[in-house]
Amino acid sequence: MKVTVIGCGRWGGFLAWYLDRLGHGVTLYGREDSAHLARFRAERTNGLVTLPQSVALSADLPACVGAAEILVVSVGAQSFRALMRRLGALDLEGKTAVLCMKGLEAGTGLRLTQVFEEYAPGTPVAIWVGPGHVQDFTRGVPNCMVIDGKSRKVKEFLVSAFSSSLIRFYYGCDLLGNEIGAASKNVVGIAAGMLDGLGKTALKGALMSRGTREIARLIQAMGGNGISAYGLAHLGDYEATVFSPYSHNRRFGESFVKGEPYGELAEGVATTAALLKLGARYGVDLPITRTVDAVVNGGADPNRALSDLFLRGIKTEF
Repeated sequence: MKVTVIGCGRWGGFLAWYLDRLGHGVTLYGREDSAHLARFRAERTNGLVTLPQSVALSADLPACVGAAEILVVSVGAQSFRALMRRLGALDLEGKTAVLCMKGLEAGTGLRLTQVFEEYAPGTPVAIWVGPGHVQDFTRGVPNCMVIDGKSRKVKEFLVSAFSSSLIRFYYGCDLLGNEIGAASKNVVGIAAGMLDGLGKTALKGALMSRGTREIARLIQAMGGNGISAYGLAHLGDYEATVFSPYSHNRRFGESFVKGEPYGELAEGVATTAALLKLGARYGVDLPITRTVDAVVNGGADPNRALSDLFLRGIKTEF
């Protein structure tokens, strides 16, 4: 099957490597000015995966899209709309899109499938989310992930095309819940890193329990199934986010409270803004999200803010 992976960062590079191993004809697309694409062209590696010659590299988006049956998208959530303006102008008839990002549009609170459907309403779209790090997969460590979408037929098609002994897929049954859950776990990851940086790691258990409950309430209020927060897209991704040394969001949170430079904002920072918009819109209090936002964007003292979070007034657990 002809697959184009759009986005050649850390996860996009892995996706190209993985799908090539399954025997698909893979093209990896990146912008002409992309440093990631330049390195792949020069060395065939990004330091995490080495791409065989069978993976084509290209900066020609119309050609990459035209040749593909499946478009696998892995770009920053906040740059996704700009990409969709370009994709929406191309002929997408007969193609299926898979979004592999874990984020929400900060300015609107929209889920990424909603942004996709604004520009390509007739094209089937699904999401590929759940736990897993490139460093583990390339060492042969397997994991379980989720493919979700509105169409059962599309989900079955993608699970059949992408399954292997390295990744076992489950059929998602709550697109809204899995998108919100996948995005919001990054906010919990930042909070976990803050706890690590402040020497409060023992509170991670409480963070995981209350974080899941917080997001379950939001999903339910939005019309999804609150139980989705306890699935692979959210709670199931906590190990890879809350504890892993590879977690970008966890490391960002730890570096932030220590006052150490990190180089780039984690995706979870933008997600806090989107979640707070959704919380206000649907009347759901999001104390963990609000605390992360207060520290990262509002200048609140991390130690005081996190202490206040866990010492709030007594209430029932559920």
